[in-house]
Amino acid sequence: MLFTLEMIDRVAGVIRTKINYQPRIGLILGTGLGGLAETVQQPTIIPFSELPGWPVSTVQGHAGRLVLGELDGKNLLVMQGRIHYYEGYEMAQVTLPVRVMQRLGIEILIVTNAAGAINPNFMPGDVMLITDHLNLVGMAGLNPLIGPNLDEFGPRFPDMSQAYDRVLCELARTVAKENKLALHEGVYVGLSGPSFESPADLRFLRLAGADSVGMSTVPEVIVARHGGTRVLGFSGISNKANLDGNTVTSHEEVLASGGIIGPKLETLIRGVLQAL
Repeated sequence: MLFTLEMIDRVAGVIRTKINYQPRIGLILGTGLGGLAETVQQPTIIPFSELPGWPVSTVQGHAGRLVLGELDGKNLLVMQGRIHYYEGYEMAQVTLPVRVMQRLGIEILIVTNAAGAINPNFMPGDVMLITDHLNLVGMAGLNPLIGPNLDEFGPRFPDMSQAYDRVLCELARTVAKENKLALHEGVYVGLSGPSFESPADLRFLRLAGADSVGMSTVPEVIVARHGGTRVLGFSGISNKANLDGNTVTSHEEVLASGGIIGPKLETLIRGVLQAL
């Protein structure tokens, strides 16, 4: 399924009819991390199901709605939950929200996810600043930019050498230091899911240089950068590296970790918003 500019603008138009301001920052909240949306002031709430062509979240821990409003003096659009390829959607559907954000004029996208640790030094409840990603799904032929290029957004062959904005990353480091928050840094690898990784998978990914692993984010970031949107990304570490096969990973564990990670991410994100 491919979305034309007209189809994307139709969704953006529906959102515009419900607000009277210009959001400049977009925020995508990962599994179990939707609590930040509850702090948005004077919120306008739009369920995904009310937006034409917008896919609906089917996963526990994803509320499946847009929350628009103000946070720390900034007008923003928050996706309380996201869409995943493993839910049966196509890459164009998974990344439609980013295209709509771009047509709404959003300049900065902050992405968060719940991720498994690959780096053995990471513990559940930790937060990792994403400094780069490994696009294994895209390497296997599922790049979200496959198909006719939408020249209105960006070039046919966009550069990904600085997918995660260096200035925004430095802001996040400063906020972490000021708030005495431990902030890991590393490479996030995006897989398709929905099965969790085998120990052999994780050892392979570790050798490839990855520090955390999840089932989202990378397609969104590629589309964001194609359209010139600046990106800041965080992984909330939900489970320890299972490199030896002695532990079992569950979705319940991922959801439970959100209660620990959420307040840390809120501090980081609100600190960055205040500094912008």
